[in-house]
Amino acid sequence: MSILVVGSTNMDISVSVPCFPVKGETRIGSGISYRYGGKGANQACAVGKLGGDVTFLTCVGDDRHGHEIIEYLTRTGVRTDKVKYSREHSTGTAVINVDANGDNTIVVIQGANEACDVEYIRANETCFAACDYVLLQMEIPLDAIEEAIRLAAKYGKKIILNPAPADDRLDRSLYRLITYMTPNEGELRIMSGADKSLEENARMLMQMGVEKVLVTLGENGARLYANPFESMSVPACKVDAVDTVAAGDCFNGAFVLALDSGESEEEAMRFANRASALAVTRRGAQESIPTRKELEEAKIF
Repeated sequence: MSILVVGSTNMDISVSVPCFPVKGETRIGSGISYRYGGKGANQACAVGKLGGDVTFLTCVGDDRHGHEIIEYLTRTGVRTDKVKYSREHSTGTAVINVDANGDNTIVVIQGANEACDVEYIRANETCFAACDYVLLQMEIPLDAIEEAIRLAAKYGKKIILNPAPADDRLDRSLYRLITYMTPNEGELRIMSGADKSLEENARMLMQMGVEKVLVTLGENGARLYANPFESMSVPACKVDAVDTVAAGDCFNGAFVLALDSGESEEEAMRFANRASALAVTRRGAQESIPTRKELEEAKIF
């Protein structure tokens, strides 16, 4: 069994602040750090660290940051031989403010992620044919995401789309090809085009063709909507969060890995909750994601 992750890679520049500044306000930060990130890279890292068989399609700059990140991913068990290096773009960058509660705001500069384009996706069609699951996010060009969905469907693969950052311009005719869409509450509103209840927004996505909608709810856990009459909730694990930067990415990677390993949806959601709960007790993005051994030894329920 294997997983293909297609998505972004960034260098995360994190700044610690007591609280987020409002418009026109300057605040004094308490530290700055440079860490490996990008939603695609984080999710591939989660699968790799937790023991999965994962291939990653991404584009980085042919620069120090790009090579460092890919070397790190390779050490975590991610297959990176298909990564594209661009001499025209620098590696993508994310500027992150983290407040005293561990919450964050993020500004992304795409850089080389722009070169993770349709041509590159088509050049790696064999990766789609060889995997079982395809996991996508939305930090690369929209037409490349759409092409990845089409290729995954061509080979009958299960498709998980984490719509982050959410973009309602995604071709809605492709919704019927998506096995799981995994938004948070805000992303759910954007992708459904509605501002109703959680359930009504999820049902609207399913009416558009998405097979199942898995909504991540932070400290309230996660809720899965299947057919019009079925839903299932799993509570969050109780931990003291210090940094939530990669929580959603860790959840998505762990969820897909558990499914790929033959676990039920409920078991996969619980496994993903435990992995992401452990991640938020640590600082950083990929560095915060636990290994399988660390997760098994952690007393998180």
